[in-house]
Amino acid sequence: MSNLQRRLIPSTASLTAFDAVARLGSFSAAAEALSLTPGAISRQIAALEEQLGVTLFVRNNKGVALTGRGERYARGVADIIERMRVLSLQAMAQGASSVLRLAFPPTFGTRWLLPRIPDYVRSHPEMTLSFSTRIGHFDFDKEDLDAAIHVGTADWPGCDCRLLLKEMVVPVCSPDFLSQNPISGPASLLKVPLLEMASRPHAWKLWFLHFGIAEHYREGMRFEQFMNVSQACRAGLGVALMPSFLIDSELASGQLVKALDLPVESASAYYFVTPNEKTADAGVRYFRNWLTGQIDLFKKGGQ
Repeated sequence: MSNLQRRLIPSTASLTAFDAVARLGSFSAAAEALSLTPGAISRQIAALEEQLGVTLFVRNNKGVALTGRGERYARGVADIIERMRVLSLQAMAQGASSVLRLAFPPTFGTRWLLPRIPDYVRSHPEMTLSFSTRIGHFDFDKEDLDAAIHVGTADWPGCDCRLLLKEMVVPVCSPDFLSQNPISGPASLLKVPLLEMASRPHAWKLWFLHFGIAEHYREGMRFEQFMNVSQACRAGLGVALMPSFLIDSELASGQLVKALDLPVESASAYYFVTPNEKTADAGVRYFRNWLTGQIDLFKKGGQ
């Protein structure tokens, strides 16, 4: 391998450190998440910047911020790390006698499900898991899948839909945005840009109605992906309704804050969906029972 080729392939340690700092916004938060010291994180980032010959972060008194090149690199690295995690899990189950093909929403999979999958692999080494990501409905008859985790409503014809988890959403924004736009109650949000996800076009309307507010609100940008909404919030572009259990790291690091600590149950929930003819399959049953147990532990605050 040439020197140029080696330069273009950073170490997984550097990429993992970079991804953590990009997501959490500080070396100390990344160090805590990865069980390392801030100094170790700093050295990994410095080595990565030197290897690439690019400045990825700008240091300031609030922590660190991605440069323009850093933001583009972060998006790609996050995808690579997720893919590596999936490939590793598949390799861990290699040689199994049965295969379960499962689809799930990208953010739920990355932030909640995949970190727990090693527990399933240890419990069921005979099973091979094959993962893919999906948003919205798809056709089980045309796609080679045994089950799916669906966020929405239990409206999938010809399938068994079992409720896993109801979703609570809360309005969040960046600390700077909140300091510049004081918010005293639900009606205050009518005066600021509200960010939306394309898959949930009525989320804000339902949230306002929960508090008896029927006035037209000021719409902001609309995004396809959860990660893009989170990044827009962090950039100070407005307030977004986010599932609280999927933004724990951003809230813990202070990248995002609750504009109002007023969670409301979303119209969407998470379901385990299986075609009726596959509901009794052993692989489906094993995974469904394990997943239900993980959900119960999560609700109890066990993990």
